[in-house]
Amino acid sequence: MKGKHEEECRNYIKVLLSHDGGLFVCGTNAFNPLCANYTRDTLELVGEPIGGMARCPYDPKHANVALFAEGSLFTGTVTDFLAIDAVIYRSLGESPALRTIKHDSKWFREPYFVSAVEWGPHIYFFFREMAMEFNYLEKVMVSRVARVCKGDLGGSQRVLERQWTSFLKARLNCSIPGDSHFYFNLLQSTSPIIRMQGRDVILGVFSTPSNSIPGSAVCAFDMQQLARVFEGRFKEQKSPESIWTPVPDEQVPKPRPGGCAVQGSRFSSSNTLPDEVLNFIKTHPLMDEAVPLLGHRPWIVKTMVRYQLNTMVVDTEAGPHRNRTVVFLGSTRGTVLKFLITPSPENPYSNTNTFLEELEGYNPERCGDDSVQARQPLSLTLDKPSHTLLLAFHSCVVRVPVARYTHTHTLFLARLPYGTFGTVSSCEAVKFWCNSAMINEEASIESADVLSHLAGCGTVPSVPVQVSPIHFVHLQRHVPLK
Repeated sequence: MKGKHEEECRNYIKVLLSHDGGLFVCGTNAFNPLCANYTRDTLELVGEPIGGMARCPYDPKHANVALFAEGSLFTGTVTDFLAIDAVIYRSLGESPALRTIKHDSKWFREPYFVSAVEWGPHIYFFFREMAMEFNYLEKVMVSRVARVCKGDLGGSQRVLERQWTSFLKARLNCSIPGDSHFYFNLLQSTSPIIRMQGRDVILGVFSTPSNSIPGSAVCAFDMQQLARVFEGRFKEQKSPESIWTPVPDEQVPKPRPGGCAVQGSRFSSSNTLPDEVLNFIKTHPLMDEAVPLLGHRPWIVKTMVRYQLNTMVVDTEAGPHRNRTVVFLGSTRGTVLKFLITPSPENPYSNTNTFLEELEGYNPERCGDDSVQARQPLSLTLDKPSHTLLLAFHSCVVRVPVARYTHTHTLFLARLPYGTFGTVSSCEAVKFWCNSAMINEEASIESADVLSHLAGCGTVPSVPVQVSPIHFVHLQRHVPLK
């Protein structure tokens, strides 16, 4: 293609989902996106390919998200070559195809999609975009969450026809509280929705912009609290020169805009909603209140370091009793930071974190490049059966053990969520643990079981047990699917 490098004109896979017992795949196809279904085991093509517009971006550098829910494909991407028309789109199912309004900065303004999750009757999209509600001269990037109803059928022939009638969005607040909050505005990655202490929670990795103090944070959001924000006040700008203000409750039409139509109610379908309601949601997609972070402060903060955190994976079933939570965070220097999250006994909405170790991931000698871009992980996945992490980089995929050392079973119980009894004695492992200064005030009551093993150990030296080596897989630049 004219004006593009040869490497850009290959077929980059941007969507890979399990669907109907097979695989649904979309690729950029040299700036002509296509999608197709394949068998899972043999990768044989099933049926004919279909157009990928609004399902897959044209350019491999453009971010996108996709998931199947109730038989339909929900995507967040761009629909054009220049990436001007951002869209949340539903297709392929029995429900009619729907999209967000085209070229409306109140709905989207240069979004960068990060993830999408299904929860209750909604699909939630997490992204960052240029804010339009601040009266600043410079552009300000903020993090958002938007939602649509899975059962949305679009508007009437007069208003929002073949467009979402349930689209709402709100800001995500990840900040350090104080006289002046310090914000981590750039959402980089999220976890799936996880169950923690009886709540559905989603974690996000946030960072500061390049012109700010370098830093990253992990913030948690309660899905119930998040949903309540969408039941709050709307935000509006009455004229291009005016500031954004909350909409008074008495000016909000009924039924409440942005809700899901319910069978048996007066308006059992979105396309029967009054024009007043449809026009309101068309011009008022933004909520006034931001989604509060769980515990009122970030769970993990890293500032004044020469790297940022940009990927994450969470294991909520670590430890022999499957009751420990470990967060793995990929950094822009190609390493993985591991934290143990412990619920606070004083505040059920707060947690403390313990930094466990930093795992080496990227190896320029194995992966063939030592540039800053090459070191940045594209994704991070936990493979529980093998107790390893999979890090994807531009030129290689790396398999890293979840822990560098093995420990006794009792050590496992006390502090470290990963470890098994290796080739050294329990005395050696316990002494290694003690010499590492890992006994502290936060150690659980179970640590007494570990300390009991010190009796009679004498002066046995500490000998940590190294786990199996890291594995590398080089990636070819282009692997066609037959």
